[in-house]
Amino acid sequence: MGAGASAEEKHSRELEKKLKEDADKDARTVKLLLLGAGESGKSTIVKQMKIIHKDGYSLEECLEFITIIYSNTLQSIMAIVKAMNTLNISFGDAAQQDNARKLMHLADTIEEGTMPKELSDIILQLWKDTGIQACFDRASEYQLNDSAGYYLNDLERLVQPGYVPTEQDVLRSRVKTTGIIETQFSFKDLNFRMFDVGGQRSERKKWIHCFEGVTCIIFIAALSAYDMVLVEDDEVDPIHTKMLVNYIKTQFLDLNMRRDIKEIYSHMTCATDTENVKFVFDAVTDIIIKENLKDCGLF
Repeated sequence: MGAGASAEEKHSRELEKKLKEDADKDARTVKLLLLGAGESGKSTIVKQMKIIHKDGYSLEECLEFITIIYSNTLQSIMAIVKAMNTLNISFGDAAQQDNARKLMHLADTIEEGTMPKELSDIILQLWKDTGIQACFDRASEYQLNDSAGYYLNDLERLVQPGYVPTEQDVLRSRVKTTGIIETQFSFKDLNFRMFDVGGQRSERKKWIHCFEGVTCIIFIAALSAYDMVLVEDDEVDPIHTKMLVNYIKTQFLDLNMRRDIKEIYSHMTCATDTENVKFVFDAVTDIIIKENLKDCGLF
């Protein structure tokens, strides 16, 4: 009888210990939901978490991005060529009209994600054309990947034999997110579960259940969607730029109708700048820790 009771007590203690461990683990688990329109930069932030808080990208993983990078580059130059007709822009060199036709033909015949020399040569010639550059300068008037200029300016490097994508090449690659992608990592004694969901409207019904048990929502909006030039430009007054950014920031903060119980924190960052994202996420984590301490009555 005594032995039986002792065994039961031992099992009870083990169960209590397990429950406490699970409770401690749950208390340290932070569920982050990334929200924002398609192409706002959500997936780029997830890539940054892998670089900053995990082991980054292995050689094999980097090589897997080559087909995506080539597809992005081809899609970009094709988008510019098509927009020239819409915007009534002529080629600086009339001979490039023939190259544009060849480009469209090759795009239909080559294997997706490849970059034959004939194709890269045509793209390089087109990219140098003054008409193409004029159309690129008006990118806010049509749909163009944010990475277009980066890849097209660096195309000679991208098509070198033995090319291995850099972290920056990987960060700037764009592929539509479908479904839900979960990334797990640890930072400051917290276990993060970050969920990246498809930003397109057709994807939204798939992720509505992700709101359950969420610690915080990170809503991402692309400033480029507001026709703002964020690259260095001698003609843009930094003070004027800051005023524009602050105005947009205020529009989001003013949407908070429950300020007495819910706080919204705003940060401006560049999704492809690893150090900048690292700094901002560090601040976000400190806010989460502070809120957790508040809930425990310790702050």
